[in-house]
Amino acid sequence: MEKTDIIIVGSGIAALQLARRLQDHFYVMIITKDEIESGNSYLAQGGVAAPIGLKDSVHSHLKDTLEAGCYHQLEDSVKELLVDGKRIVESLVNEGAPFDREDDGSLSLGMEGAHSEYRILHSGGDQTGKFLMNHLLKSLSREKVQFVEREMVYELVKNDRGQCCGVKTKDKDDAIRFYYAPHIVLATGGIGGLYPSTSNHPSVTGDGMALAFLAGAKLSDMEFIQFHPTLLWSDGKTCGLISEAVRGEGAILLNDAGKRIMEGVDPLMELAPRHIVAECIYKERRKGRNVYLDISRIEDFQGKFPSIFALCSKHHISIEAGRIPVSPGCHFMMGGIVTDRVGRTNIPGLYAIGEVACSGIHGANRLASNSLLEGLVYGERLGEYLIESGVRSSALVYSPFDRIVEGEPISIPFHADELKEGMMNHVGIIRKEEGLSAHLEWLNEQPLTFHEHIDFNSREEIHLYFMWVVSLLVTESALLRTESRGGHIRSDFPMEDNAGWLKRKMVLQKNEGRLRVDDHEQNETKIYA
Repeated sequence: MEKTDIIIVGSGIAALQLARRLQDHFYVMIITKDEIESGNSYLAQGGVAAPIGLKDSVHSHLKDTLEAGCYHQLEDSVKELLVDGKRIVESLVNEGAPFDREDDGSLSLGMEGAHSEYRILHSGGDQTGKFLMNHLLKSLSREKVQFVEREMVYELVKNDRGQCCGVKTKDKDDAIRFYYAPHIVLATGGIGGLYPSTSNHPSVTGDGMALAFLAGAKLSDMEFIQFHPTLLWSDGKTCGLISEAVRGEGAILLNDAGKRIMEGVDPLMELAPRHIVAECIYKERRKGRNVYLDISRIEDFQGKFPSIFALCSKHHISIEAGRIPVSPGCHFMMGGIVTDRVGRTNIPGLYAIGEVACSGIHGANRLASNSLLEGLVYGERLGEYLIESGVRSSALVYSPFDRIVEGEPISIPFHADELKEGMMNHVGIIRKEEGLSAHLEWLNEQPLTFHEHIDFNSREEIHLYFMWVVSLLVTESALLRTESRGGHIRSDFPMEDNAGWLKRKMVLQKNEGRLRVDDHEQNETKIYA
């Protein structure tokens, strides 16, 4: 492909949906640091939430989303998401997307936590992400959409006017490459790989957030991280996701004494919002008890959940015994790069969509199965915007040979496991000032600073540096929010503080190599060393 109009970094649902919308108008390049299938979208067991049932409505879905997010969202943005999402999902159904159906041919709609209606569409039982990804991939023209696999983007290139106009990568052999285009889109997913227990693909460690922050973009809501309640626990570690749809089919949570642990915790029991269920399981395990999903009441478990059945078989967990050992793990980041309704950031030419973005729709805790919907909606919405606005000639946006800036050599003095354990122990499911301050002190002790232009000997060093950057942003944000809300649980501030924190957001941005935090509600700005 001789020309590239738009570069997309990342290859999940949001990226493919965007590429599909753009391909009849522009030349698109998708760059991914691993393979196309190596990402969270491909792993997604849960489905797509959309208000398309006969008894359902946008209003009902909106109410559930706002309640799950503890009303920290922008309500108009959530409503727009659901209106657009309903239309897009119905369009996918009409074009033959492989959603599961009942024996009579009607769509099979499932139930998940914090939903009040059956509105979850699945594919292949518990393989929705894989099926949707394959559906979108088949629709892409390889003449107009080029894939660059196994290259890690580690710097955003800007011109003298501050416009983002390219990316700098390292390939699998650590060779440096440059790619240029008038529009750069980050669709790199979340931060699950910052924790030792996660449902995410190991490669998902917040690259896009680090890239954007170092280039001067604004980030927000970094303290809000969703921990999925039920990851398979085997041989002293988490080994993969046990979808919430299993609880939607009737599985219950028991401890090793046979007690149903959600009794008296929440009226919705096992289908309570994820942060409530995750906290309950976490507390049981801290007492030294094991926790199990009792699946004995689910008929044809293997047929309904083939990938979970295979996962359990792989780790020698007997489905016939009726109990699956589970433990919480990092699942989804509600915060990220601040964007508007189409995905624009504060940096001209730079966009963000999907989990990497903070568009105001998830609030303090994402409602189950709203994430694939987000990717579909914002992928299409940004595509529509770029088509309507047009793509200016690349020659007017950058001068490639003027933009090659030598980076500053940096060495990384710690191992990934050290940072991950610190994140889990101090910035995990339950937090308090003492632990957050200890982890922040450890991060600040590392001989690292924020560099826009960096130089590393290997991709592994880039990986560790980005982990350090994002870990610092999350920890600082968690320390500043002195309340508990959604995925942010402070044991020293256990209650929601609606008077002081309901809509209040910390906006983080790099300022001359230091961290700047703007609290617009309080009209305060702080600069941290």
